[in-house]
Amino acid sequence: MARPAAELAAAGAVCAVLALGLVASACGCSGARRGRATGTASIGGARTCDQGWRAGRGQAVLVLGTVGVLLLTTAVQVRAREAGGLRDLAELRASVRITGVVRTTPMPVGGPSDDGGERGDGGGRAPPGRVRLLLAVTEVAVGAGRPGRDGPPGDHTVRTRAAVELVAPGPAAGLRYGTVVTVPVRLAPARHAADRAVARAHATAAPQAGGGPPGLLVVTERLRAGLGELSAGLPGDAGRLLPAVAVGDTRGVGDLEQAMRDSGLAHLTAVSGAHFSLLGALVLGIAARLRIPRCWRWVPTAVVMAGFVALVHPGASVVRAAVMGGVGLLGLAVGRPSRTVPALACAVVVLLVVDPWLGRDLGFVLSVVATAGIAVLAGPIARRWQDAGARGGRRGPPAWWVLACAVPVAAQAVCAPVVLLLSPQVPVYSVPANLLAAPAVAPATVGGLVAALLGPWWPGGAAWAAGVAGAACWWIAGVARTAAGLPGALVTWAGGPVGVLLLAAASAASVVLVLRCRRRVAP
Repeated sequence: MARPAAELAAAGAVCAVLALGLVASACGCSGARRGRATGTASIGGARTCDQGWRAGRGQAVLVLGTVGVLLLTTAVQVRAREAGGLRDLAELRASVRITGVVRTTPMPVGGPSDDGGERGDGGGRAPPGRVRLLLAVTEVAVGAGRPGRDGPPGDHTVRTRAAVELVAPGPAAGLRYGTVVTVPVRLAPARHAADRAVARAHATAAPQAGGGPPGLLVVTERLRAGLGELSAGLPGDAGRLLPAVAVGDTRGVGDLEQAMRDSGLAHLTAVSGAHFSLLGALVLGIAARLRIPRCWRWVPTAVVMAGFVALVHPGASVVRAAVMGGVGLLGLAVGRPSRTVPALACAVVVLLVVDPWLGRDLGFVLSVVATAGIAVLAGPIARRWQDAGARGGRRGPPAWWVLACAVPVAAQAVCAPVVLLLSPQVPVYSVPANLLAAPAVAPATVGGLVAALLGPWWPGGAAWAAGVAGAACWWIAGVARTAAGLPGALVTWAGGPVGVLLLAAASAASVVLVLRCRRRVAP
C-alpha cells in the first residue's frame, strides 16, 4: 500500500504548489497595480472586475490549500497504518497474536458470516454467541509456522497503528471501551481496501484483558451500566429505547430498530449534534442564571461536552458534533460567536485531517449533511411558512413551532438521497413522524442523562428521571411503530447513482417550490 500513499502525497504536493503559485501571482499583480496607480486613475469597471478576480483567486487558494493538506495528511496516515504488514498477513490468512485497544462497544454478530468463506451454521449466519468490535492494534506477534497455521507465538513482534475488525466469542461482550486486550486470531482480508479496518480477525480463543480503560472511561462505563439497569425496570419499548436515545447504546433495541428505520426516526438512536445542542443550551442557560460572565461561560460548557463524549464514546457523529461545538465555544470565548456553516466546515476539515476514514463513514456523512441542511434551509422555510400563515392581517403560528416543523423537513430533504446508499427505499411518513416525536426528544435525552448521573448517588431521583425519560421514549417508540405499520410506509426507489440523482432533484424541486411560493397562491 505504499503506492496509494505516494500518489496521495504527490497530489497533495501539486495542490500546494498551485496554491503557492496563485499566492505569488497575487503578490506580483498587487505590486504592478500599485505601480500603475501612481501615474493613472483606475476605471470603475476595471476595478470591480479586478476585485472579483482577486476574490475568486483567494477562494481558489483556500480550496487548493485545504485539499493539499487533506491529501498530504491522508498519505502520512495511510503509510503509518500499513506499517507492520498486517494487510499482507491477512492476505495469507495467517494466524497471529494481536494486542490492541477496544475502540467500539462489542455488538452481537447478526449479519452474514465474516469468516472469509466459512459458514458457522450453514445458513449464511455467523456462529451464535459471538460479538464484533473494532480493535486498534499496537503489536502483532507472528509465529514461525507456515501461513495460515498456528506457530510458536512470539517468534517476532512488529508494531503497527492499524485497526482490525475482531469477531470474538460471546464473553467478549463484557469488554469495555478503551480496554487493552491480547488475543490469538486468524486473519482474513478486509471487505474493501479503503475500509478503516485493514483486516478481519477471528479469535481462536477468548481475549485476555491486559489493562483497563482510563479512569474517566471506567466512571462513564459505570454510569452507562447504571442507566441500563434503570431501563431494565421500565416496561416494553420504553426500557429498550431509553439507553439508545440518551447515550447511543443500541444493543437492547431489538426489533424496534427496524420500525425506527422504516419511520425515519433511526437518527434519534445515534448521538449527534442534537444532543450537544440540548446540553449546550442547558449549560449556557444555567450559567446565565448563575450570572457567570459571558467570556467564561464556555468553560463549564466545554467540561460538560467533554464528559458527554466520554460517556457516549467518540463515534463519528459524536466527534463531529463535539469538534463543531468546540469551534463555537472558541468563538464564544473570543467574543465572536461562529456561524453554523463556517463552524461546520472547519469541524469537517479538522476531523478529516485527524481521521481521513471518517469520509467513508455514512453516519458521519449523514450527520454533516443534516447539520448543513438545517443551517441553510430551516430558517428560510420557517420564514416562508410564517409569512404564509400570517397573511391577511391574521396572526400566524408561534415562531418556535414553525421552526420546529421546518427542521425535520430541511433535514429530510438533504439526507434522503444519502440514505438511498443504505437501502433503495424512501420512508413516506418520515416528516410527520419526526414532527410527532420532536416534543419527546428533549425529555428523553435530558431525563436519561440525569438518571445516569444520579444513579450512583441518589437512586430515588434517578428512578424518577428514568420514568420521565421512559414515558418520552414510549411515545417515540409508539410513533415509530405506528408510522412503520401504515400502508405504503416505504416506497421502493431506483437504486444506484441514478436513484440518488433523481431523489436529490425531487428534494431540491420541493424545497424551491416551498421557498418561492407567493402569498397569493398560498393555501
